[in-house]
Amino acid sequence: MSQETFYYDNKIVKYFAYATIIWGLVAMLAGLLIALQLAMPALNFNLEFTTFGRVRPVHTNAAIFAFVGNGIFMGAYYSLQRLLKTPMFSKQLSYFHFWGWQLIIVLAALTLVLGITTGKEYAELEWPIDIMIAVVWLSFGFNMFGTISKRRVKHLYVAIWFYIATFVTVTVLHVVNSIELPVSLIKSYPIYAGVQDALVQWWYGHNAVAFFLTTPYLGLMYYFIPKASNRPVYSYRLSIVHFWSLLFIYIWAGPHHLLYSSLPNWTQSLGTVFSLMLIAPSWGGMINGLLTLRGAWDKVRDSAILKFFVVAITAYGMSTFEGPMLALKNVNAISHFTDWTVAHVHIGTLGWNGFLTFGVLYWLIPRLFKTKLYSEKLANSHFWIGTLGILFYAIPMYWAGFTQSLMWKEFTEEGFLKYPNFLETVTQIRPMYYIRSFGGLLYLIGALMMSWNLFKTIREGKCADTEEAKAVNVLLNEKKKKSETSHSFLERKPIRLLILSLIVILVGSMIEIIPTFLIKSNIPTIESVKPYTPLELVGRDIYIREGCYTCHSQMIRPFRSETERYGEYSKAGEFVYDHPFQWGSKRTGPDLARIGSMAGKQYKPDLWHYNHMLDPQSLNPESIMPKYSWLIEDDMKVKDLAAKIRGMQTLGVPYPDGFDVEAINNLNAQAQKIADGLNAQNVETTKDKEIIALIAYLQRLGTDISKIEVETSKATQSN
Repeated sequence: MSQETFYYDNKIVKYFAYATIIWGLVAMLAGLLIALQLAMPALNFNLEFTTFGRVRPVHTNAAIFAFVGNGIFMGAYYSLQRLLKTPMFSKQLSYFHFWGWQLIIVLAALTLVLGITTGKEYAELEWPIDIMIAVVWLSFGFNMFGTISKRRVKHLYVAIWFYIATFVTVTVLHVVNSIELPVSLIKSYPIYAGVQDALVQWWYGHNAVAFFLTTPYLGLMYYFIPKASNRPVYSYRLSIVHFWSLLFIYIWAGPHHLLYSSLPNWTQSLGTVFSLMLIAPSWGGMINGLLTLRGAWDKVRDSAILKFFVVAITAYGMSTFEGPMLALKNVNAISHFTDWTVAHVHIGTLGWNGFLTFGVLYWLIPRLFKTKLYSEKLANSHFWIGTLGILFYAIPMYWAGFTQSLMWKEFTEEGFLKYPNFLETVTQIRPMYYIRSFGGLLYLIGALMMSWNLFKTIREGKCADTEEAKAVNVLLNEKKKKSETSHSFLERKPIRLLILSLIVILVGSMIEIIPTFLIKSNIPTIESVKPYTPLELVGRDIYIREGCYTCHSQMIRPFRSETERYGEYSKAGEFVYDHPFQWGSKRTGPDLARIGSMAGKQYKPDLWHYNHMLDPQSLNPESIMPKYSWLIEDDMKVKDLAAKIRGMQTLGVPYPDGFDVEAINNLNAQAQKIADGLNAQNVETTKDKEIIALIAYLQRLGTDISKIEVETSKATQSN
């Protein structure tokens, strides 16, 4: 059969490579800033746009969707063309994808620092950007399947299986989690509330890690490690087991982020069981990757690229062992809400995603530009500095995590909390935050060294935007041969592979999510729980805008240490009107679930909240909380209040008919009472300031069940 001549599109790969480097540096700079802010709160600069709560989601979104996202597309566009022996289906779609994705990243950064956010971790972007993400992501998928349809090979290589699974699963995750009701161009509320919202969010959040940070990078691993080591993949059969078992099991594991919460126990148990099962397929992939390097270990000593790949796969193995361990309830009771989770996450992000991306860039750029790497010595230096950066980052965070948990749970011989003041814990671990920042600085220095090395490499070469290639066009045989295995046949049927992948990930999703929505006993209602007043709703939106959920939880677990510190443990029925939920995932500050309850353990008067937001260090010099002086000065934005009330009514919140018209008067009346109380204590403020709304929201927290708490307490005492 005669060979056909065609041309690979290297230009799109080059563009995504540039974007990967640039956005990687941005993500690391933002990460270093927020790390330093926890050690030195003055670095919040007392500016509205640079607080930890605003910059932290910029860092996470830049790291996940800008750095890793562009890294995925860089590797996928390069490998797809070569594995399928054909150029991309559509150049127009390729460049629409590239520029669309960069526009999304820029809009994400701008909106997040402006406080335009949904308040849902890793899904903070508002509804217009969510729609843009869907359109751009679908263009990538259409382009990929168009390319597969005109391939010159019969079978799809394992890397492409992972790309297909990534596309179909991320599509489902994004669409389901992003269903929201817009009330203005920049504001929406999720259709889910409370427990249901928490379940859907962490089904999305955990599987964003699984299917955006893991499966596409496994595809890159299966392509670039054999290329860099010049060795075949260790085991084709193991790759089949790895792929399908990972796909089926991963989707169930999200509830392990919500152990000891108000989520139904059966759902928590399913999350734990399937999380433990994840060890097998995850380590199967790790073993397949490491053993692919068999016979090439002598090259690892001299090759920076292979060093990066070895540590990346090792970090993947460590993270995918630690993750299931953290899903055990007895371990989770120690780790959850602490910096242990931060350490765990960054072993995966810095080690697995970061180092694999660095290795791919070092391998790819010289080949695109037809030259040698400018300095292998500099690349090796980057490897060692980056490795030290990971160690200096992770070890202090593990230390801090254990310290936090032990101090939170410790009692005196008399039965009282030994450290009742939450800030005592923060003071104790502050040195760890300095060391962590140093580790982040080392990692950033390594990335800057790489950028310089690759810049010099690019200057010495020239990229051929189109690369000539030749291949025989193998005709696709639609009939299954007798000697052909079922999976080999499936590898020739990309649409069937996509549909089967979709079915596999939908099974666990539906079993966990649907009963939580349809069976009322999963979320028992509490009669005393009422909707937020208009002023409290505005205050809640300010709380979300400022990213307070990044440091404070609103979920008291049923531990004696937590009920002694915060009050009665949280019930599912408390959150039925919370769009979105605010359970949090990290306690840099204390839990706020009962902060407004007079029957609670942490109640503070209005004046305290006012001074705390104005200057937290004036109340305690050891505080690491940013100042929020603009809340004192800025007026509430209530133009869309009526639309918010109508939106909440649409979502099932039982405001009376016509309440949207009365809402502004209701707001003014409640705000005036708070302002009058502050004025009586020599504070000059007016009812229209944002601080008034925030105080109203904070003082509401925990009050709905305070009567139940008091009655329960009296009954217990009488018994």
